Formats: sequence, C-alpha cells, structure tokens
Amino acid sequence: MTGPDIRAWVELMARRLVDRPEGVSVQMVDEDDAEVAELTVAQDEMGRVIGRQGRTVQALRALLDAAGEKHGQTYELEILE
Repeated sequence: MTGPDIRAWVELMARRLVDRPEGVSVQMVDEDDAEVAELTVAQDEMGRVIGRQGRTVQALRALLDAAGEKHGQTYELEILE
C-alpha cells in the first residue's frame, strides 16, 4: 500500500491560503527519519501560511502528523524563505 500524496496535499492547502497560488511550490525531501515537505511561497504571503501566532502552520503540521500515524510514516513541513 502506498501512502498519501503529501506533496500535492500541502500544495493544495497552501494555494488555498494565499492570494497568488501560482507562487506556491512544494518539494519533497527524504531525510533519515522523515519525509519533509519544503514549502515555498511568495515572501509577502508567508504570514498567510504561518497564521497568527503560527496557528495555521501548526494545524497543517498536526494534520501531517495524523496522516503519518495512519500510514506508518513521519511527515514534516518546512517553510522556506
């Protein structure tokens, strides 16, 4: 069984949060103990993805944790500048 398409999910969620979805890109990187989604958005839209007091990015990470538990994998989200 293959796991979920985390790259596409992170990209979809980020595109829905920003005003200019064409500026969103996600790269998956395999690290030793996790699959890391590296999210890039326009500099002026970084706040929309992070949210007030980091709540939006915390929620995204919580959902990734839940998906990881379900599929026996560890997923992480990094927002690149």
